[in-house]
Amino acid sequence: IQTVDSATKKPIPARIHIKDHEGKPVQVPRITFWKDHHTFDGQIRLSLRDGIYTFEIEHGPEYRVHRGNFVMNDGAKDTQQVLMRRFVNMAEEGWYSGDMHIHRPVKDVPLLMKAEDLYVAPVITWWNAKNLWQDEPPPESLLQKVEDEGRTRYMHVLAGEDERDGGALLYFNLPNVFDITRANWHYPSSMKFLMAIGSRHPAVHVDIEKPFWWDVPVWIASGRVHSIGICNNHMMRSKMLENEAWGKKRDERILPPPHGNGRWSQQLYYKILNTGHRIAPSAGSASGVLDNPVGYNRVYVHCGEDFTYERWFENLRKGQVVVTNGPMMRPLVNGELPGHIFEVSEGESIDLEASLNLSLREKVEYLEIVKNGEVVEHVRLQDYAQKGGRLPSVHFEKSGWMLIRCVTENEETYRFASSGPFYVEVGKKRRISAESTQFFVGWLKERGEAIANEEKLSQEQKDDLMRYYTGARQYWESLNKASNAP
Repeated sequence: IQTVDSATKKPIPARIHIKDHEGKPVQVPRITFWKDHHTFDGQIRLSLRDGIYTFEIEHGPEYRVHRGNFVMNDGAKDTQQVLMRRFVNMAEEGWYSGDMHIHRPVKDVPLLMKAEDLYVAPVITWWNAKNLWQDEPPPESLLQKVEDEGRTRYMHVLAGEDERDGGALLYFNLPNVFDITRANWHYPSSMKFLMAIGSRHPAVHVDIEKPFWWDVPVWIASGRVHSIGICNNHMMRSKMLENEAWGKKRDERILPPPHGNGRWSQQLYYKILNTGHRIAPSAGSASGVLDNPVGYNRVYVHCGEDFTYERWFENLRKGQVVVTNGPMMRPLVNGELPGHIFEVSEGESIDLEASLNLSLREKVEYLEIVKNGEVVEHVRLQDYAQKGGRLPSVHFEKSGWMLIRCVTENEETYRFASSGPFYVEVGKKRRISAESTQFFVGWLKERGEAIANEEKLSQEQKDDLMRYYTGARQYWESLNKASNAP
């Protein structure tokens, strides 16, 4: 099978999922493989047992999926050229994709980036007790360019992850490995490493890997985190991880499967925004640990015509982002990108009108506008098209935020896109919700009780851990007292 770009007629790398007549994934020897898919550089040779097979070929989410089937007979040979058809070019519009959770071998990542049309790929090479550079030094250049038909992509080979009892933090752009190999599941606190790394390396970017991890309120209170994964690895290509692992559980009666876990991540993020914190949403697939291909969950950052690795992270922090595992969304509000702060004088109001370009390869019935955590507009796609991509205006008399969300009708997994928030600041005051701040006070109380009852910790260790939770609880209680909204 040869994969060719339908526009350029040039071979392009791709990913293929092959299944036998029972629907089971098929693995071909000596070709890059993970879980249920191969990645190949424009041509793949299949030598299979007799039988009926189905396949899907993809080149990232900006191309149509090519589906087909074939029958393998004894001694038969065939060559097929598959045209991969692009339906949107996000980079041409200034949006560049990245995946912030990659565990694949460094040597494979350049091919994976090309096959998935991914522009930024920090590779996690140190993780808890694992350190890929323990027996050999990392390359002199940690940031490496991946050249691809005139396009420059960026791979960084020294991302790290601290994933333990309190949850997972991802670290980017450090100059060397930060040794956490002697830490155990419960001790020391993730805050010990977060504070040390932030003090030594002010340029580090720290990502909260998922919003339901128990230490999230402590991390937010520290002011040392820069993004949070609302499009995370519990959302997979053909299924959901329908639980919160060892994090804070949702009420499944209110948020049932299959979409409940995905909506829980968003609800928690909205509560963080409702407390006046401005933190960008991010995305990660955890390919190499979970079933996802690289880049299934991705964050698009707007860099315009000035795309560099450094600019990408800079604008990620600014919140100029869209996260997605499906719909391709390019939003503006009153002509501004996500992350923009609309400043309004005390006593005045503002109307925000969203416009967006939207490209789809899967059915979507509604677009949604979320204001201060609540859906205030359901817009049918037909109405959106008739109005030339413009959405209803949203009126603000007080400080707050809004974002645009698009959810597909996929019943196997939570497939969606979300803009980063747009902020409104009236009279130079952020909106601080009493309900949301109290929610995190209660969260920390629950977490503190769990630590007090943990039998694997000594009293000295418990006391050391609790100082971080006590400080964070005082922070959230003071924020609750300063609240200016319900």
